[in-house]
Amino acid sequence: MAMVMMKDNMNQLFADYEHPAYYDEMFERRGKGRAHYGAILQRLSKMGLSELQRRDAMMQEEMVKQGITFTLYSNNPEESSQERTIPFDMLPRVITSDEWLHLNQGLKQRVKALNLFIWDIYHEQNILKDGLIPSDMVLNNPYFVPEMVGVDVPNRTYIPLSGIDIIRGHSGEFYVLEDNLRTPSGLSYVYKNRALTTSLLPELFFDQRIRSIDHSMNALLSSLRCLAPNAKPDPLVVLLTPGIYNSAYYDHTFLALEMGIDLVEGSDLMVKDRVVYMKSIDGLRRVDVIYRRIDDEYLDPHVFRKDSLLGVPGLMDAYIAGNVALANAPGTGVADDKAVYAFVPDMIRYYLQEEPILDNVPTYILTRPHEREYVLSRLSDMVVKERSLSGGYGMLIGPTATEEEIKAFGEKIVRQPERYIAQPTIKLSCSPSLTGGCVAPRHIDLRAFTFMGSETYVVPGGLTRVALKEGSLVVNSSQGGGTKDTWVLT
Repeated sequence: MAMVMMKDNMNQLFADYEHPAYYDEMFERRGKGRAHYGAILQRLSKMGLSELQRRDAMMQEEMVKQGITFTLYSNNPEESSQERTIPFDMLPRVITSDEWLHLNQGLKQRVKALNLFIWDIYHEQNILKDGLIPSDMVLNNPYFVPEMVGVDVPNRTYIPLSGIDIIRGHSGEFYVLEDNLRTPSGLSYVYKNRALTTSLLPELFFDQRIRSIDHSMNALLSSLRCLAPNAKPDPLVVLLTPGIYNSAYYDHTFLALEMGIDLVEGSDLMVKDRVVYMKSIDGLRRVDVIYRRIDDEYLDPHVFRKDSLLGVPGLMDAYIAGNVALANAPGTGVADDKAVYAFVPDMIRYYLQEEPILDNVPTYILTRPHEREYVLSRLSDMVVKERSLSGGYGMLIGPTATEEEIKAFGEKIVRQPERYIAQPTIKLSCSPSLTGGCVAPRHIDLRAFTFMGSETYVVPGGLTRVALKEGSLVVNSSQGGGTKDTWVLT
């Protein structure tokens, strides 16, 4: 009788759930859950939809109280930006232990190769001399910083913090979609998602054996401290933020607080005799490591944008002299360029003499005439991205675009093929999400965070991002996407 009742409840909770024509994270097919979701489905079924809705309302109130926000910018000049809570989906995403082992190994391999690539292009440039990557794609890249040529960064670690975007395809296989190496955002939401889940769904969470993320902040702080000049045993680490009006300011404040480091703006720092100091009530304190959350062009008005009020005059002189460390290093943006991304599997083979563990999404370089013609003839099936943009901006998603949008993008490609890359539309996996008062499938991806220090560490799970609009493939928070907790089973 109990088994019949549970099945009826599950049928009621997922009565209107349309099994998508994509890989579903929770269900093998309509009405049949995947084995590793079994206990979760039982718990959810006992709660029912009305109880989930009640807890969801509680959660929304709590997020407002805690100020868990993100600023949403509009492309329309007549519309102002708006600060809102990050939409949080209560239903967790679960990754098995075997899946995580595969991801963990692949991510460590990838960031190791990317870090070696960045060192190479600012030193010997062997990969360019050997013709594996077109030289102009690197040397004429807007993110290539000539001032970094020949600069020896601490421990040769350019990317102590990385955010690698992972998707799952139609057959359940994982792909790397994008590398974020400049100032990757969203790490704070991993911890807030976990806090919300454990408080709102304790009977689900504590019924599972889930890898802890409690020590991940220590791993990040350790990776930053490893950068200290002259291996200083007790370095002063600060987080440099553009300020309260930045879209990710909540991210900055949370991380600084959790790591126990000072949150500073450019005006709080000064350079004297090529040494960086923080102004404090006790006088000047020497700064050893700066975890910077401002882009290269705003770092130092003496070197980059002269009108920048966000950075610190003389900072690059202090950095090049080896008196302060910057995380991530200036010039790392070359490696997360969307065209350079296509060559990461080659980097892995070149620098590590290994086969890539994680595959890329097939990518077309539109400066190659035959690839450009192929893409132009199939734009309605392609995703086209502007190489230098992120956050879901500057994209064409062919299957959902109008004929006018496709025609306009085709003309852009013909005029400036070097600005774009194209990829076939991947059927992103779906996960049941509580949206609009019911449970429905929504597309998701995973931003995995890696820290490079004395060892390379991957945060268990990372940030699952959700495309809340029905049918949408755009998960970015800057485009209105949401997040959910990610559980890695032990």
